[in-house]
Amino acid sequence: MKKNLDQLLAQLIKLHPKYIDLSLNRLTKLLKKMGNPELNLPPVIHIAGTNGKGSTLSYIHHILKENQFKVHAYISPHLNKFNERIIIANKEIKTKKLLETLQFIKELNNNQPITFFEITTAAALLLFSQSKADFLILETGLGGRLDATNIIKKSLIDIITTIGKDHQEFLGTSLKKITNEKLGIIKPGSSVVISKQKKIIKEHIESKLKNKKNYLLIYNKDFKVIKINKNIFIIKYQNKTININKPRLRGDHQIINASNAVCAILRLNELGYSFSKKIINIGIKKTVWPGRLELRKMNNHNVYLDGAHNIDGALQIKKYFNDKKLKIWVVLGMLKNKKIKEFLKILKPITLGVIAVPIPGEINCFTSNEIKKVCNFLKINSIEAHSIKEANKKIIDNLKSKTILVTGSLYLVGKVRKNYL
Repeated sequence: MKKNLDQLLAQLIKLHPKYIDLSLNRLTKLLKKMGNPELNLPPVIHIAGTNGKGSTLSYIHHILKENQFKVHAYISPHLNKFNERIIIANKEIKTKKLLETLQFIKELNNNQPITFFEITTAAALLLFSQSKADFLILETGLGGRLDATNIIKKSLIDIITTIGKDHQEFLGTSLKKITNEKLGIIKPGSSVVISKQKKIIKEHIESKLKNKKNYLLIYNKDFKVIKINKNIFIIKYQNKTININKPRLRGDHQIINASNAVCAILRLNELGYSFSKKIINIGIKKTVWPGRLELRKMNNHNVYLDGAHNIDGALQIKKYFNDKKLKIWVVLGMLKNKKIKEFLKILKPITLGVIAVPIPGEINCFTSNEIKKVCNFLKINSIEAHSIKEANKKIIDNLKSKTILVTGSLYLVGKVRKNYL
């Protein structure tokens, strides 16, 4: 059955000549044929931003589950299998049900042009409408305003995580343009959580939202992390302070992501849902999110897995290993639309060398030789590997460093995690 699902997903990719073509028109037409399932959803928490969307979603989901709520969730991309993207009442969608739903929608679409993300979002929305839940958490795929998840008509809470430069070919070259696209998810009357942002972005957001009739919660204004200790961090929310367990997820940026989630939960408290401090703390402590500075063991090596692929992600990695005073070997694979030179330039001070690998199954990725040329230009020691298997052998045979980082692509991380760790 998994083989049939993989074959069907491959067919869906071919329904549109472009993998990404931001528009809501095609999805609107298809959903109308389906009876508009987007109008029959539980209260929605919608998340957009450049970095931290998935982690923020996972913190919220764990807290809601701990409070005995049934939660639907829509996540992208996946690490190992497509089913990970669709959570129905706290459980990953079964392959049989997913296959049946996608086949039904493919037939209904009748070979009309539609992107892979649009048609799979249509499937998710149908599945969400067919099962009861207390909440639906939606993570945008790309941008916000024209993202397929933005087909929904209303939301309870909208969250804008940290914004940086990524996907400029679709969202615009300036931070202000990118920010405008992310803010496009905000619905009339929703509560809006704005994460910690660069000053220029924060000021732009405040000016764009000042006349909106939304309940705004802005980092450094309405909530913020005021202290970080060994085992806890302290959030100030409005005029109250609350001690929160430090998350298991590594990196100071995860404390910011957790603070976004806590802010959203405290707002739900004000909206009539009841969460105790104990429930919030247990939810944060239980949160796991694979592929985000995740530490695994391989022989005598500590292998960190992180799907970072943009400048802000590289900066977070650099800070983490700088704080630990560790020098690392980097196993790197990256898509060609990413700023590989800038990414590696940031990592150079913590890098002993790079093992360059292609991303399995990705046509539009840098070859190992192309990555090596960038390393040569930046005067970074590098080794070519033509597959993950070869990279794995080179690590075992050649590297004295005990610390390895696999990064540059979440798909690369997923393949390494599944097959080698």
